[in-house]
Amino acid sequence: MSFKMKKNKKLVLIISMVLVLGFVMSLGWMRRVSAVNKETYEKLKMFTDVLSIVQKNYVEEVDTEKLLHGAINGMLEALDPHSSFMPPDVFKEMKLETRGVFGGLGIEITKKEGTIMVISPIEDTPAFRAGIKAGDYIVKINGKSTKDMGLMDAVKLMRGPAGTQITISILRKGLSEPKDFTITRAVIKIESVKYKALEEGYGYIRIKSFQDKTSNELKDALNKLETAKNGIKGLILDLRNNPGGPFDQALKVSDEFLDSGIITYTEERAKGSRKEYKAHGTKKSRDYPIIVLVNAGSASASEIVAGALQDHERALILGVQTFGKATVQSIYPLEDGSGLRLTIGRYYTPKGRSIQAKGITPDIVVPEKIPSGAGEKMKMRFLREKDLERHFEDTTKEKEREDALDDVKEDKISEDVQLDRALELLKSWYVFKKNVKVSDIR
Repeated sequence: MSFKMKKNKKLVLIISMVLVLGFVMSLGWMRRVSAVNKETYEKLKMFTDVLSIVQKNYVEEVDTEKLLHGAINGMLEALDPHSSFMPPDVFKEMKLETRGVFGGLGIEITKKEGTIMVISPIEDTPAFRAGIKAGDYIVKINGKSTKDMGLMDAVKLMRGPAGTQITISILRKGLSEPKDFTITRAVIKIESVKYKALEEGYGYIRIKSFQDKTSNELKDALNKLETAKNGIKGLILDLRNNPGGPFDQALKVSDEFLDSGIITYTEERAKGSRKEYKAHGTKKSRDYPIIVLVNAGSASASEIVAGALQDHERALILGVQTFGKATVQSIYPLEDGSGLRLTIGRYYTPKGRSIQAKGITPDIVVPEKIPSGAGEKMKMRFLREKDLERHFEDTTKEKEREDALDDVKEDKISEDVQLDRALELLKSWYVFKKNVKVSDIR
């Protein structure tokens, strides 16, 4: 952005070739743009005056569209980290991403300390296979420094047709100088749902991200596991490193496991705007025990599901504290093909809890594995909503249990201790199921 505006925004977006953390939770998907009032138009005179001066007097001829997009970006950077402007190409990619198909490297990024930072690589993508790791700093893109570079500018540099190459310079703990990774771009296809039988009668379903097809894929997975030879005695629903996605998919996924009651409710700025979203009781009944796996990468839609199943005592939540994003964004398409993502409200769990900048506290805290390459005694610090600039604070006085671990010591981990512990619990649960309820285990 060429404007002399604040550039150190820690914006978090979903992008195509660089999948920037998918916190987007669209409510009603897209909304129409309405006119602003007369007073606001009058105050815009200063803006038009500046634009006119720049157009007439700047040392070089200016691109008016570039100026306007830059001005809109600057305006939204004054808001929370999840409100953003998407130029036409980015908006088009974002719509493709919700379908699970897009082109690029396949990494989640944000901005920290003025530099582009990797939140996590997406499995089975070029970035993942190249060895890009969570916490890596991208200090150069094709030789160009990313210091104070806007997220959108970084995305545009890294975006390109499948089959073309890009070199990113990575700085990480343990490296004395940046290391170059030359990666070939590809069309990224993200599977939303994976499933398998862990042992006879014990199913495992992983939702990697929420997309338009997630709830249908979940139903298929459940039906196949349930109609297997011995059915399901227990299920592990893995929401770890799931950055979220469409709001309606979070509702539908929750609905699969709840017979009745509120899944979540939202409140916008206007008084009386509370809107409740409830489970429907006309589905196939599922009475087997469920354990939901979560971690610091479980955000937004993932937290809606975990919060609903926890409050209804339908599942045990196991893992570490989740990300803590409890705001609602809506998408506004604009006339020139660009889009506006705007935070319009907050959501709450069925019991009225706000998890904003706090996250879901697991019923059973089990640290997870630290990626290889971390120092032997190093503590791993996960990025959460509370770490983002300009995040909304939790406005409730509710006090969550404080014993969930943010920091994990490597000497307390095994290959996948969370999954192992969940399976162990399910098997014990099955043995004592006639006498044990979820509330008894908490």
